[in-house]
Amino acid sequence: MITQEDIEFYKENGYLLVRGVFNSSEVEEMRTAIDGILDRAAKSKFDRSATWQGDYLPPEELKKLVLKGFHDVHYHDAAFLQALAHPNMRAVLSGLIGPNVQLHHSKMLVKPPEKGAAFPLHQDHPYFPHDNHSMLAASVHLDDSDTENGCLCVIPGSHKEGPIQHVGSYYLDHREYPLSKATPCPAKAGDVLFFSYLTIHGSDINRSDRVRRNVLFQYRDPADPPTKKVHVNWGQGLMVCGKNPVFREYKPDGPSDIE
Repeated sequence: MITQEDIEFYKENGYLLVRGVFNSSEVEEMRTAIDGILDRAAKSKFDRSATWQGDYLPPEELKKLVLKGFHDVHYHDAAFLQALAHPNMRAVLSGLIGPNVQLHHSKMLVKPPEKGAAFPLHQDHPYFPHDNHSMLAASVHLDDSDTENGCLCVIPGSHKEGPIQHVGSYYLDHREYPLSKATPCPAKAGDVLFFSYLTIHGSDINRSDRVRRNVLFQYRDPADPPTKKVHVNWGQGLMVCGKNPVFREYKPDGPSDIE
């Protein structure tokens, strides 16, 4: 699925866009699954907008924006369990992380037409820091994505800076790190953007008349321990490739040996 040249590009730039990881029928199955999750959430007490708050946009503009962001989608529909361990995904992950790959978590991000919320530039590291920084995100595109509907943007090579001090709700100072500083990564439905959790990234508002649906899987090397007991969920640690080199007991509140 990827070449040694692709792996070297990822190491140098901190991201890699892989085309056609999922075919059209697989994409449609995940779209249907997302529609079902949104419908069930709307009928529950857990429905909400996950729009980031902060000073990166004027308050009156923030009020108008919507983002449907629900975690652990593989608990809600089997389509995502199949997707996160898809043979094409495993082929890429084993090249970028190594022979042993573990799921950390999953989530869906839906930007509705004309009012889909932005993500200011940030690293994912502050949310779930790890010792060896093996953590990466795989953003699965379920719609064609471009600058009009808020495609992902990255700052190539920024992962080499290591962890950067974040402000507010875990995003970078927008005066020092404006979105215009990042490189857009337009993609087609079925493409997957892989990026290090140290790579600075974000996305603009969906100003188009098209929805932008993404599913994001976070993966790590199982030998790379977390440095804080944060962002822990039941079932975390599903092996996607290879084996877990350390035997330990897993409980509903996460690995028992994390302090």
